[in-house]
Amino acid sequence: MAVFRIEKTRDYTVMSNHHLRDKSLSLKAKGLLSLMLSLPEEWDYTTKGLARICK
Repeated sequence: MAVFRIEKTRDYTVMSNHHLRDKSLSLKAKGLLSLMLSLPEEWDYTTKGLARICK
């Protein structure tokens, strides 16, 4: 299988593989956590705010 690599110059997220490999987390939970980790540090993490961007 080919591995595609791109030059990351902006608008990307670096995160640990730990949560992606955690078998106790559902696919939905992994997706939500990945989304949350991609948000700016100053983001206001509220249920309403997350619901707005997850439509």
